Amino acid sequence: MPTHPPHTYANIDWDILRRNARGQKSWKGKNVEDWDRNAKSFAERNEDSPYAALFLTRLPLDTSMTVLDIGAGPGTLALPLAERVASVTAIDYSQQMLDLLRQRAEDKKLTNIHTINCAWEDDWKTLHVGIHDLAIASRSLGVENLRGALQKLDDHAGKYVFITDRIAPTPFDPAAFKAIGRPFDSGPDYIYTLNILYTMGIHPNVQILELERDLLFPSMEEALAAYTWMFKDLSGIELDRLQTYLLSRIRTSEKNHLVIRREFPPRWAMIWWKKNGRPTQ
Repeated sequence: MPTHPPHTYANIDWDILRRNARGQKSWKGKNVEDWDRNAKSFAERNEDSPYAALFLTRLPLDTSMTVLDIGAGPGTLALPLAERVASVTAIDYSQQMLDLLRQRAEDKKLTNIHTINCAWEDDWKTLHVGIHDLAIASRSLGVENLRGALQKLDDHAGKYVFITDRIAPTPFDPAAFKAIGRPFDSGPDYIYTLNILYTMGIHPNVQILELERDLLFPSMEEALAAYTWMFKDLSGIELDRLQTYLLSRIRTSEKNHLVIRREFPPRWAMIWWKKNGRPTQ
């Protein structure tokens, strides 16, 4: 009977494991039509985002820097970045998001933002994306081919790459799923990303960005709207159960606002590396 050597880290295929975990997750990712439809409400929810402030304070910025922002959305990061660097190239596959970004840039009289409507899977060379000093992908790595996306990031960065990936169960609330009677499986988080980078010969730094557990809303209607994005096709009964759950999580309630406490604080892994002389395109 043949003997087999014991398995080690070298035997693990993290790409396959991640695809398996994605297949088991109990939530559905949004498609381009979803993002187009929700561009305005997404921008409003992320106005003055505590997460964005945390992210920006950790970037090695200077006024001569060029930045590539992949999954830029309505400009949550691209707009404040454009006030601090030489130029920003903002990529998103939602045209409505980019239209909103351009309008907001115009309102702020920012002229150093260039937008490109494309996806991770597109040919960035033919789209003339080019190499930038800093490439960032903030909460935008929910792709099937993560290795390919990470390689594109590295190829298009001249000096640094900064990404953030979820630490389960962020950004979801498992208790809300339970309250409405749906199962919850978080799916893959940042640990897969770290291990895939390792297999690519990239040894990144990791910092944890942790937000407050308490959410401030002007009304229960706003709180309910902020939570419904987690779910696809909520029934009337499920919506009622979700509202009952949110009422149970209220910590303070006054005329102009209420505070809802999440079971877990949202946590994101900021993963970054310096190019260290690796060749670019």
